[in-house]
Amino acid sequence: MKPVLILQLRPEDEASDGEFRAFLDKGGLDPAQVRRIRLETDPLPGDFSLDAYSAVIVGGGPGCVSDDPATRDPMEARAEAELLALMPRIVSGDKPFLGCCYGIGLLAHHLGARVSKDRYSEPVTPVPCDVTDDGAKDPLLQGLPMRFNALVGHKEAVQELPEGTVHLMSSKACPFQMIRAGNNVYATQFHPEADGQVFADRIRIYRNRGYFAPEEADQLTETCMSAEVSQPERILRRFVQRYVEGA
Repeated sequence: MKPVLILQLRPEDEASDGEFRAFLDKGGLDPAQVRRIRLETDPLPGDFSLDAYSAVIVGGGPGCVSDDPATRDPMEARAEAELLALMPRIVSGDKPFLGCCYGIGLLAHHLGARVSKDRYSEPVTPVPCDVTDDGAKDPLLQGLPMRFNALVGHKEAVQELPEGTVHLMSSKACPFQMIRAGNNVYATQFHPEADGQVFADRIRIYRNRGYFAPEEADQLTETCMSAEVSQPERILRRFVQRYVEGA
């Protein structure tokens, strides 16, 4: 069995480690099945090959695809450039891919769609998300409730459906919560790996990164901790079952 590649972009050790544990936990992954690369500290090796992996999962991070290049963190810019360089091979090869939050902007940007902070941002909160008719036919969503809560928190968003993609999920404030390119390339705006405790930790870590007013942190933590968000992790688990365990 080929390992799954998890690519991360969170510079804070606590946030990165927590995200990695969440991917293992919610995805039902054994560490032996995984190769983890923290792109903010470890560039892709010179002999890197996508063929060595059954699937690729990209986590979130404090940066945005639409950030001004003149003011963005150099580490974030380098990591993003490495990811964007992978996208042509992932999309053209229909490589199993799951981009979580940051990953939907990455995929949409590669496909020529606008990603910006103009519209569709969402505060840190649980939101009801709706499965589209096409989504109900998708193997990662088939049989799930047509509406369920997911945890979100993003400053930028995809502004229109990228050409050639399938629209799988939406929410009231953000129309593009999940999309698919080809048969195997997925991206979500919400966090399929997150539960209330994961978000409580991120609220504490990112309270001064502009996602919310710092004085709102306690209330946001309470809201996220009390939310019922059991369905999104099933999407992650199904992705692993389909592309990692079934590979």
